[in-house]
Amino acid sequence: MRFSLRQLEYFVATCDAGSVTEAALRIPVSQSSVSSAITQLEAALDVQLLVRHHAQGVSPTPAGRRFLARARDLLRGADELERFASELTHALSGLLELGCLVTLAPLVAPQLCHEFTAKHPAVRIELVEAGQQDLLARLRGGEISLALTYDLDLVDDIAFEPLVALPPYVQFGERHPFAQRESVRLEELVDQPLLLLDLPHSRDYFHGLFAARGLAPTVGRRSSQPEVLRTLAANGYGYSIINARPRTDRSLDGARLRTVRIDGDPRSMVMGVATLACARPSRIVEAYREHCRTRITDTTVPGLRMGDA
Repeated sequence: MRFSLRQLEYFVATCDAGSVTEAALRIPVSQSSVSSAITQLEAALDVQLLVRHHAQGVSPTPAGRRFLARARDLLRGADELERFASELTHALSGLLELGCLVTLAPLVAPQLCHEFTAKHPAVRIELVEAGQQDLLARLRGGEISLALTYDLDLVDDIAFEPLVALPPYVQFGERHPFAQRESVRLEELVDQPLLLLDLPHSRDYFHGLFAARGLAPTVGRRSSQPEVLRTLAANGYGYSIINARPRTDRSLDGARLRTVRIDGDPRSMVMGVATLACARPSRIVEAYREHCRTRITDTTVPGLRMGDA
């Protein structure tokens, strides 16, 4: 290679600072070291990168501006490579950009993340709660490394590892005529007001439960907030359908709820870990995925009530 990463670093620092003197102070090294490195870089490339203005600093030439953009990319890649090499031989550390479906985030993510960072204290988790479309877009854009979500709207560029199937349940207020039942048929609900979770894919799933039996629900109210629907159901405005069952049987206003299973083996939602299929997982990503495999099973999911209990 005709130039070094240090020469690139000094060149970028000089462009950012606007002068060799200021760049030397920021790095910090001697002014002569910065000036010499840039001169050697220009000689190696056989191109003038900077215009030296007497007593007024420097500015990049047109060629220098184009080279500056490539130099930044190369330095960024070198920094990522260095961090990756460090991961190979040291304990887990760094940032994990974790996505979680908005309906699962308040229930499952806190305990999972707390357990993981307790085991790996040098890891910091940045949690992004979003709808399914947004999560998949963020995976494709490199904004998150993995997402805890459902098997909805997945295509070939998304790798999905299923972890647990969550069947749907109906939630009633404790005074509802069906509240003390062990199970209920969808046919018994079609004329009652459904409190619909109005999110892309989620609403299609709930409508699909009825459509699979040749039925159509009567939608009473809609909301994109699961807790709003829980509170409405607890106060007698209708019924809601959920897959992720909180461990509490009360809504946010303290009203009591009853959760009843649906007869007839309705389609479950499958919760799992989604990643970009073409991406090579880092050690942190693979460690968190293994943590999810260990903690999320058919009988136990952090934050959720499992079975018919």
